[in-house]
Amino acid sequence: MLKFVKGHMESIEGIEIYPIISLLIFFTFFTILGFWVVKSKKSYIDKVKNIPFDN
Repeated sequence: MLKFVKGHMESIEGIEIYPIISLLIFFTFFTILGFWVVKSKKSYIDKVKNIPFDN
C-alpha cells in the first residue's frame, strides 16, 4: 500500500514543497504559542486555570 501511495505522490509535480510548508506552519505556531505562554501575565493564567472550578 505504501508503495502505491509513494508512486502516486511522485507523479505529482511540485508536491515536494508541501512538507516544507507544513513544517514551517507547525514550527511557527508552536514558537508563537511558546512566546505567548512565557509573556502572559501570571494573573491571567491564574484566572484561566480556575475557570472549571467557578461553577
